[in-house]
Amino acid sequence: MDLIAVGMIAAFDFSKLGATALSWLWVLIGLGLVIFFHELGHYAVAKWCGVFVERFSIGFGPILWSFKKGDTEYALSAIPFGGYVKMLGQDDMDPSQLTTEEIAADPRSYSAKPVWQRMAIISAGVIMNILTGLVFFAIAFKGGVQTRPARLGPIVVGKPAWKAGLQTGDLLTRINGRECSDFGDIMRGVALTGGDVEIEGIYRDGRTFKKTLTPDKSDTRRMIGVAPGWDLRLTALGEENGPCTLLGTPAAEAGRFQPKDRIVEVGGQAVKSFAELQTLLSERRAEELEFVVERGPAEKRERVSISVAPNRFRRLGLSMDIEKISAIEADSPADQVQLKPGDKIAKVDGQEVGKEIDPVDLPDYFQSRHGQIVSIEYTREVEGTKKTLVANLTPRNRTGWTDRFELKDSPLSVPSIGVAYHLTSRVLKVQSDSPADGKIAADETITAIELVLPPDAKDDGFSAAFGSMKFEVTDKQPHIWAQAFWLMQIAPTRHVRLTVASNDQKRIVELEPARDPNSSLFFPDRGFVFDDEFTIQRADTFGEAFAMAAGHARSTGVEIYLTLRSLVRRDLSFKELHGPIGIAKVAHQFASQGLSPLLLFLGFLSVNLAVLNFLPIPVLDGGHMVFLCWEAVTRKRPSERVLIGATYCGMAFVLGLMVLVIYLDLFVHTGGPK
Repeated sequence: MDLIAVGMIAAFDFSKLGATALSWLWVLIGLGLVIFFHELGHYAVAKWCGVFVERFSIGFGPILWSFKKGDTEYALSAIPFGGYVKMLGQDDMDPSQLTTEEIAADPRSYSAKPVWQRMAIISAGVIMNILTGLVFFAIAFKGGVQTRPARLGPIVVGKPAWKAGLQTGDLLTRINGRECSDFGDIMRGVALTGGDVEIEGIYRDGRTFKKTLTPDKSDTRRMIGVAPGWDLRLTALGEENGPCTLLGTPAAEAGRFQPKDRIVEVGGQAVKSFAELQTLLSERRAEELEFVVERGPAEKRERVSISVAPNRFRRLGLSMDIEKISAIEADSPADQVQLKPGDKIAKVDGQEVGKEIDPVDLPDYFQSRHGQIVSIEYTREVEGTKKTLVANLTPRNRTGWTDRFELKDSPLSVPSIGVAYHLTSRVLKVQSDSPADGKIAADETITAIELVLPPDAKDDGFSAAFGSMKFEVTDKQPHIWAQAFWLMQIAPTRHVRLTVASNDQKRIVELEPARDPNSSLFFPDRGFVFDDEFTIQRADTFGEAFAMAAGHARSTGVEIYLTLRSLVRRDLSFKELHGPIGIAKVAHQFASQGLSPLLLFLGFLSVNLAVLNFLPIPVLDGGHMVFLCWEAVTRKRPSERVLIGATYCGMAFVLGLMVLVIYLDLFVHTGGPK
């Protein structure tokens, strides 16, 4: 029995793209080839050794279609989890054949062959998968493989990378001593190793760094809280021919941007990276800016200039209570004055936070006073007693609201001083003449928030791109306001439906956020949709392609081993495993990108199949090899009782694993019951 049902996809980094019927056809052909070549290895060597092969099957279970040529039946079976080659004297469903003297007396039986020939037959499938994996990789690299550089995009607030002071645009060069050639190396290097993570890299200003991070283990895999970098090229949101700007934002209202436009100049300043653009937009967020984009193929490229207005914050008029500080950035102004997680900011320059200054305005407040001394009054629990303390610090020139709130429980950061905090659901103040005025009162609680499209409004594509736009306060997710406030800015056509709790009663209030024309506060993001940053790895010759393939295969094998080790150590949750449905979906995503990405995945799957099938589990190739090694050393075959017991235990393990991964595919990875 040869297994392809379990994919260590946790060790692979993949992208999300659309699909076509043709893509599914390529998937079926590709996965079929991976299984076919594995079984072909067993079959060819068995024939070479003179073993009678009864059946060559792709798939398990009931036979759907078959034909017979010579002595062998060739079959396509119903369960597409792998395949098998049934030989005389070797049947996983009847392990007693290995010790039956009558069968062993037949010179064409598997059990009659010397140990070295049986080892060759058993290992041939794995060897064939390694060879075909190399071929898949080589063809992919010759055609060109799209990879994400190890440059950091959005940093998740409060996670280890943020605490260490890493920023968008920083480049990681090594992780735990291993070179980072692409972003996938970062993810795998963190997820698949135990203990702290040693990283080296280059800050976006050119300085080098070396840091030690302790990964976060709150999710199904270890993480440091980084995402891939973005390019200056605009891309469609959702559909292939969709808009490259967010509906209702200043960029969309400018009306002239097109997918594949590349921003090269803003406000008279040339920009060469997304980090440069982000900094420029933050520093000049209150200005109307002229964007220059390059459009069209290289031979017909043109420059188009488009004016884009600033983006004022959209508000409901609610000022929420501030939570305790949840994270401090190392070596930041807050760290230097010894602010700590658990402290609660009460006043800033004498203004009471929540009543005299809105917590969502603190990022702008501190940045606008960079280089000046700002006084912070805060409370701290000391041996059960609340103490009020004062710290005077000097903020840096770093703008807020540049973070992306990918997690629903994300805190809000103040980059200029290096603190992060959550916002509670309790209303401290309602601004007069605001959308919430007269509809919500101070001391009421917001228990749920949903961003909804007004009746008859045009679909803005957010539900497809971001998923659910509803947030509910729960024990596991007590903080929802920061992300909801962020989404109000990037989804400006939506209304906000609030569940308001007061005196043990709840009511629904629907409000339309409003921009204050007199406000001096502006959101840095103007509503562009940026493409991921990619580089192309392409070999000039087939010799170079096979050299690149060999290195990639070696790295893939090591990563699969590290995945298994991380599962055993519980550094990686079993929920990261995928079964046949998950494997097919991922293969389909790659097929949608083109032939080279699909071949790269099939190469990964081939190496995966080789490694997994050579694990020392009875019924798998590795289990058979263990018994053969025992026989080679002791000159004696294991007893029938041992073989039968081990085989049934192995069968139970494999079947249990199949049930688990199919359950994960159907219910966990699809967002169903967990």
